[in-house]
Amino acid sequence: MSFTQDDQHAVNTIRVLAADVVAKANSGHPGAPMGMAPVAHVLFSKFLRYNPKNSKWFNRDRFVLSNGHACALQYILLHLAGYKVSMDDLKAFRQIDSITPGHPEVGVTDGIEVTTGPLGQGISNAVGLAMAQAHLGAAYNKDGFPLVTNKTYAFLGDGCLQEGVASEACSLAGHLQLGNLIAIYDDNKITIDGDTAVSFTEDVEMRFRSYGWDVKHVEGGDSDLEAIYAAIKEARDNATKPTIINLKTTIGFGSLKAGGHDVHGAPLKADDIAQLKKKFGFDPEKKFDVPQTVYDLYHAKGAEGAKEEAEWEKTLAAYTEKYAQEGAELKRRIAGELPEGWEQVLPTFTPSDPAIASRKLSETIINKISGVLPEFFGGSADLTGSNLTRWKDAVDFQPPSTNLGNYAGRYVRYGVREHGMTAIANGLAAYGGIIPFTATFLNFVSYAAGAVRLSALSHLRVLNIATHDSIGLGEDGPTHQPVETAAWLRAVPNLQFWRPADGNETSAAYLVALKSAHTPSVFALSRQNLPQLAGSTIEKAARGGYVLEEVENPDVQIVSTGSEVGLCVAAAKKLQDKGLKVRLVSLPCTQVFEGQDRAYKLSVLPSGAPILSVEAYSTFGWGSYSHDHFGLKAWGASGPYDKVYEKFEITPDGIAQRAEKVANFYKKRGQPVFSPLISALDDISE
Repeated sequence: MSFTQDDQHAVNTIRVLAADVVAKANSGHPGAPMGMAPVAHVLFSKFLRYNPKNSKWFNRDRFVLSNGHACALQYILLHLAGYKVSMDDLKAFRQIDSITPGHPEVGVTDGIEVTTGPLGQGISNAVGLAMAQAHLGAAYNKDGFPLVTNKTYAFLGDGCLQEGVASEACSLAGHLQLGNLIAIYDDNKITIDGDTAVSFTEDVEMRFRSYGWDVKHVEGGDSDLEAIYAAIKEARDNATKPTIINLKTTIGFGSLKAGGHDVHGAPLKADDIAQLKKKFGFDPEKKFDVPQTVYDLYHAKGAEGAKEEAEWEKTLAAYTEKYAQEGAELKRRIAGELPEGWEQVLPTFTPSDPAIASRKLSETIINKISGVLPEFFGGSADLTGSNLTRWKDAVDFQPPSTNLGNYAGRYVRYGVREHGMTAIANGLAAYGGIIPFTATFLNFVSYAAGAVRLSALSHLRVLNIATHDSIGLGEDGPTHQPVETAAWLRAVPNLQFWRPADGNETSAAYLVALKSAHTPSVFALSRQNLPQLAGSTIEKAARGGYVLEEVENPDVQIVSTGSEVGLCVAAAKKLQDKGLKVRLVSLPCTQVFEGQDRAYKLSVLPSGAPILSVEAYSTFGWGSYSHDHFGLKAWGASGPYDKVYEKFEITPDGIAQRAEKVANFYKKRGQPVFSPLISALDDISE
């Protein structure tokens, strides 16, 4: 491949535009965009398949900027290529309500595939994107019909490689032999603290070889466009393993501060920008200057992509004509639609059914939905036998060469990699056509907190199955008992934290989570058996909270979740024997409950009688729904689960004693009791 002066001019345009974008915002990171301008230009103008007029073309190549702080580079590339990113949008970089925020956010900016910025997440998402292509290609491609063939390219930096999540994901990618994944490592030897010599001296190339990746090395990343092209081409054509290209660059290339950490995260000074522009043949008096030849070069590439998409659409039409069922199914999955009537397979339960652990109820549901939802795809972090997530006829997602499964398989063996697993699931969800699930113990969802948070911020439908959800796991003790986990999960915006109390509530959790196309969920499931409750239905539980036992003029109301609901039912009977009227509420998902209308919420948690919450967790957060709170004030304990509950008095007797105290306390006060939902600042008020 030979490059012309137009190519070099395009590279330099990216560099000076990055300096202008960050300077106008007086905030941002100019160094990496200036250093990576050559590889960015080569990738976007020579390799990447995209149609800027339709950023959602399904078979487009995926590009991930894992070093998301360098997003000025990505926004510039999207602008040059003709996406819906205008020059005014570049000028509004990092400003309120702009579509060019401080780090890339999917759904905010046209052409952004995944939300990045927290380092290591992007490259992990890229592994998920690559897995999605491998799976859908294996499931639907046929001779003469190459429908799902795209590659995934990712830029990443030293910071990404230092984050543990990247190690987890990249290790798995090597095992899975993902030949459709190309990572380009911006090896500029600089982080915020300065030279990487102070903290990061490992041999990255040897590390990735040990993972099973192919490794390329380009010494002249600042200027050698031919070498960059050759490395990317070899990587693209390697179908047997993922590739990382170690690209030696100079951070802030062209700046007076090039090569140092000062140019990493601060705008260039005016005199530095002026000399930069002179050096690269630009008028120092002009800002945001893009020569027409540069636009022409990128628009020509976009036009190629439009033609490729048109050909792809013809192939899809011919495929559907020949393979009607597969074609219709693929189109449905691409559109993000669920098959009609799928929810009819969800099991229902009555009080006469035996007590069953909610993790076992989940297993039953998974066995049902896996047969009607081919997009249901996922696995466990080395806890399959405990999480109970592998359905009866499941095939593992594995490289065919291992004889352990194939790429058409839908069950993933993630290994002990909770954070990587969840970040990969975000990539799977972002790709489209797949509803990913993960599985581990609830306590270890905290290992994956960074990725769970990004699921919610990115509006990605990821189902996180979290078993062994409380002190009810028993003998493993406080190291494994999640006392505080529910509180932080409930605090995450746009995240459904479900803690079902019986079979109907478990079915409701799956029903709502699978229908919530833009919201992730966590299912907190018990190890111990739970009774099937009188008064529970899928329809009631699907509203997030409902009245389990109604009485007129109650003395006290008890609200609870999960395994404690059955204990509260038993406590209510004890109190009724003493002449107290007890009203019971189950609240399996506060986030879904909050989405109900005002009248319904007040009908579930009304004024008139005090409300006691009961949950075998920290009581943090329950002030929004109850007047008094009974739970754990410290860590759990090791022992048989029933003995652990007895130790903390979370038993029918212990609950009844506290509920009676609450009732007597408020009677003595003699004042009206208002619903905790009523607030001067919220929309529910008197």
